[in-house]
Amino acid sequence: MTYDLFIGDRTFSSWSLRGWLMLENFDLPVSVHEVGLYSGTLAQDLAPLAPARLVPVLRTPEGDIIGETLAMAETLAERHPDAGLWPADPACRARARWLCAEMVSGFSALRSSCPMQLQHVNIGFRVVPEVRADLDRIETLWSGARAMAQTDGPWLFGRYSLADVFFAPVAARIVGYDLPVSDSARAYCDATLADPAFRRWRADGLKIRYDPFPYDMGLTVRAWPQ
Repeated sequence: MTYDLFIGDRTFSSWSLRGWLMLENFDLPVSVHEVGLYSGTLAQDLAPLAPARLVPVLRTPEGDIIGETLAMAETLAERHPDAGLWPADPACRARARWLCAEMVSGFSALRSSCPMQLQHVNIGFRVVPEVRADLDRIETLWSGARAMAQTDGPWLFGRYSLADVFFAPVAARIVGYDLPVSDSARAYCDATLADPAFRRWRADGLKIRYDPFPYDMGLTVRAWPQ
């Protein structure tokens, strides 16, 4: 019983990263197919998966097509109740769903100003007030999750869950643009980047070189943390 997951470029597609992590980190069988997000063939590649028009897209073993990461997450949790995708505690589970929903609908300043890129760390990025407000809100959500779960880490609700899946690209943005956050938030970002699945995803993405680089900020860069 293998799922088919259709993704964009690993170095840049934050939504694809979420889709892949929710299968990879919960040991759900998946066959991955990369479509032309940056080569201009996205619409053509996704045509057989209509009405999906964006990545990621999930096809179940029965052939059902599911777009949007929240729908994918709930479907997988429903189909695999023993996999532990959501926190076991009802209150933590409800909070985790809230965090994931806010991630999907919010933080527009951070997402537009700091597109996910996993190649290097930008130094000297200017943090405008709107991005600072997003970072403050993220820290509030992260610290609240840990307080509710009575955990000091590394994951938001004690054990790795879909909440960590959904915030993985945020952690990558914080590191990739050297954004100012608290020590505890940075430790969470470091744990996310050290996750073996995240490291495999990034390593596969770096096999492709881009000229020109899609998100060149014109800033000094340093190597991605190892």
